[in-house]
Amino acid sequence: MAVILQVHFPFAGPFGEAMVEAMTPLARSINDEPGLLWKIWTEDEAGQRAGGVYLFATREDAEAYRQMHTARLEGMGVTGIEAQILEANEALSAINGGPLGDAS
Repeated sequence: MAVILQVHFPFAGPFGEAMVEAMTPLARSINDEPGLLWKIWTEDEAGQRAGGVYLFATREDAEAYRQMHTARLEGMGVTGIEAQILEANEALSAINGGPLGDAS
């Protein structure tokens, strides 16, 4: 069963195109994480928050990434990190066009 990891945290920027320029190497490296199927990057300049929604093949993969990513953010001085792991209901998601890819 596919597993969703949602991570959001306070972020002062950059946002938009500047974020793309700054974060492209990180985005490419995330593709190498075990069990990662996809990531949607999130940003809210007005609210000064950023993060992502990830789809992992297993809960174990999602938990390992959550621990690593939380430690990485904390090492950069980020506090107020919100992370939760949720199982995707693939049958209902398919009805609504949910992008579960190869997870089903």
